Amino acid sequence: MKTTRYGATAPMPESLRHFMRSGHHPARSLPCPHCGVAAHKPCQVPSNGRVLAEPHPQRVAARARTVACCPACQVEPTVPCHNNGRALEGGAVHHQRYTEADRSAA
Repeated sequence: MKTTRYGATAPMPESLRHFMRSGHHPARSLPCPHCGVAAHKPCQVPSNGRVLAEPHPQRVAARARTVACCPACQVEPTVPCHNNGRALEGGAVHHQRYTEADRSAA
């Protein structure tokens, strides 16, 4: 017979879980569009599965696109950055949007 001292534990809210993962890059909260790993998992080299210390640039760009407005082209979160009305190639974002995403995370 198994006894528990405090009973069933309550699940941790997702908003707190992100802060508890200290030391991980904030972009790991999203799945990687380059290598396809799930959220909260480290990026891998697609050809051999080697785990990378830092997330792929595409994952970092996806996070910036998801959480921050772009000061350069004045688009809202989730809207791709553009230059003269044309979306930036490969889902890239302006460097100001990275700064804004880091500022909003702090």
